Amino acid sequence: MHGEDIHLAEIERQIAATAAKLRELIEQSTSHLAAMSEELVGQRIDDQAARLEILITRREQLLRARSGEDRKGRPEQIG
Repeated sequence: MHGEDIHLAEIERQIAATAAKLRELIEQSTSHLAAMSEELVGQRIDDQAARLEILITRREQLLRARSGEDRKGRPEQIG
């Protein structure tokens, strides 16, 4: 496995974990938990949504960089 593949796999794992946490927080906020304030739940949702956006951007950058590297060493295929 190439280093980029390992890095991409870790970002994919973090995206899945963050998305799951975000879904959990949204479910908690709709169930009106007395132990957590609405403001705190809202802040945690915002934090996780921001983290998810960062991770998705990093994944896109890695994929673009990888596709550029793939094209460098290979002749262009026609048809």
